[in-house]
Amino acid sequence: MATIFQGLGGGAATALTNSFDSKKLLLPSTRRSHSERKVSFSVVRSDGSVNLNLGGSSARARRVDQLITNAVATKADSSAASSTSKPGHELLLFEALREGLEEEMDRDPHVCVMGEDVGHYGGSYKVTKGLADKYGDLRVLDTPIAENSFTGMGIGAAMTGLRPIIEGMNMGFLLLAFNQISNNCGMLHYTSGGQFTIPVVIRGPGGVGRQLGAEHSQRLESYFQSIPGIQMVACSTPYNAKGLMKAAIRSENPVILFEHVLLYNLKERIPDEEYICNLEEAEMVRPGEHVTILTYSRMRYHVMQAAKTLVNKGYDPEVIDIRSLKPFDLHTIGNSVKKTHRVLIVEECMRTGGIGASLTAAITENFHDYLDAPIVCLSSQDVPTPYAGTLEEWTVVQPAQIVTAVEQLCQ
Repeated sequence: MATIFQGLGGGAATALTNSFDSKKLLLPSTRRSHSERKVSFSVVRSDGSVNLNLGGSSARARRVDQLITNAVATKADSSAASSTSKPGHELLLFEALREGLEEEMDRDPHVCVMGEDVGHYGGSYKVTKGLADKYGDLRVLDTPIAENSFTGMGIGAAMTGLRPIIEGMNMGFLLLAFNQISNNCGMLHYTSGGQFTIPVVIRGPGGVGRQLGAEHSQRLESYFQSIPGIQMVACSTPYNAKGLMKAAIRSENPVILFEHVLLYNLKERIPDEEYICNLEEAEMVRPGEHVTILTYSRMRYHVMQAAKTLVNKGYDPEVIDIRSLKPFDLHTIGNSVKKTHRVLIVEECMRTGGIGASLTAAITENFHDYLDAPIVCLSSQDVPTPYAGTLEEWTVVQPAQIVTAVEQLCQ
């Protein structure tokens, strides 16, 4: 399902909320330490309350708290009391990733983890904390600072029957392993005539954080989307983070799992029973009638922040978290387009050649006759992400831009 379009760049509020219903399918280093030093930002609970841990930055704390109060998500808001009465247990997103990983390591002895500082240090964002003590240094393998080497090693291990999870301390570092990911990971099943399967998961933090600089603010979705044989998914909630992790580990295909650095401290109540999420299924976040808004990862929360303003203005947006970046869930997307006849794509990926560009092409090719207006795509600007905080915010989409785009689409 190859897929292309452009859009506008803009600044971004860093609000996080958790007023959504994502339940669909049951069944935080020794190097590059400036990425890690800003791990603890805020804990956003499912009732919208926020617990800040910003290292004494009172100005930033006030700013984040102000943004949180403006956030909203679903068509019918649920009360805090009802969210706390739900069965299950509350986890932060990075804890949900760890729980999914640990469950799969318990279930299958072939599952192993490798990467820089994933062992006794517990990973740069603590996703693998405690796993080395439980499973040993061979199943949770600390590697040298050599992304091309340990990525290639993981792919070779997958060829021999293991199911490795390769962690990039920052997704931007995996550019050093692009040859292994493209020419080996994605193509070996085909070039070997089906003799090898590559059941490997490549995961790690990415996206625009808070003043991490250009090289640590990469969004690699657009880099990897053209590689044949690779599946790509992006988690956005603790629920789907765990479910997608488990599904990716069980898949016989190589899967890249994109995690956003600003979502690790998002909290949600997830079921006690085992479940997995479909790797190729989008999530209906908010049903609506007037316009389809397609988004994923961190931008899901910018869209939902804009939704409150839109509803107050009389609009009824339908919000879909596409989750599967390759292939697209054109069934869910198509049904929404046939209902609303208008499409807005909101992404943090780059304006040129990003996921929004491919998604635009796919919708145009398959559902052109159902569109009453041109597809609009809001994307990050084609500039290196600035280190200065005020400039950094203006490189990604703001909720106000989303409101303006919907108003123009629905005229």
